[in-house]
Amino acid sequence: MGKSLNGTAALGGAHAAAVVARTPAWLGRLLHSPSALTGGVLLLLVLGMAASAGWLFPGDPLDMVAEPFLHPFADAGHWLGTDMLGRDILAGIFHGARASLLIALVSTALALLLGVSGGLLAGYYGGRADALLMRVTEFFQTIPSFLFALAIVAVVQPTLLTIALAIGVTAWPSLARLVRAEVLKLRHGEMVQASVALGASDARIILRDILPNAATPILVSTSLMVATAILTESSLAFLGLGDPNAASWGNMVGAGREVLRTDWFITTIPCIAIVITVLALNLLGDGLADVLDPRDRK
Repeated sequence: MGKSLNGTAALGGAHAAAVVARTPAWLGRLLHSPSALTGGVLLLLVLGMAASAGWLFPGDPLDMVAEPFLHPFADAGHWLGTDMLGRDILAGIFHGARASLLIALVSTALALLLGVSGGLLAGYYGGRADALLMRVTEFFQTIPSFLFALAIVAVVQPTLLTIALAIGVTAWPSLARLVRAEVLKLRHGEMVQASVALGASDARIILRDILPNAATPILVSTSLMVATAILTESSLAFLGLGDPNAASWGNMVGAGREVLRTDWFITTIPCIAIVITVLALNLLGDGLADVLDPRDRK
């Protein structure tokens, strides 16, 4: 009986060791990175708020549900109080997480599509393609990205989609330059030259040899672009260029600016939500940069 238990324990220990051995090395370093771990936990909290908004607050967050200017914790039914129109601030925070994250994700996806594809093509083929991309990125970078997005949203009707497209269109040039620089370093490497000697197509070389090796700076930049998109959307909404039919953190901040001196909480609470989300993304980006940088590996 004792031998059987010892054998079972040994098998269990061997199985646990095998699981640990199969765990990717980068994942282990990520879990031991304080900044990445803190940022990941905070980001999961924000994602949980967005996912549970419809369940916890099934009504329209823009509906008037109580008397205006209720202070936080003054009413058990509205923990964070109400704004100047009697709308529940807590419901706005949860539903606003959906709108702000949606705008950030769509704009970042568009910027990734334009920036990564443009940087790959320009860096790999060079010549006229490279010169054309550099002229286009220089044109975009001569105009401040926020002012460019502000002009686009001011011309078209401000909706969640148009705001996301405006932010995405103005955010891709810096990423394209970053990807181009990485491709230029990898294009003449031994791995790429071996693939060329074996007769691999350009598409295979770009997708199988170059893009995976340039993924680290792209991944780190993506987290920072999401944070920047949230700040840009909040700034546009603060100036009155947000979607009036959607509850977003920026709209809440903009709506409360007129009563900031007397009822500070209407603006401060959504500002705290923005700060936490942006902080989480920046910490996660810093953690990914430390974990995935081969120079920091021991």
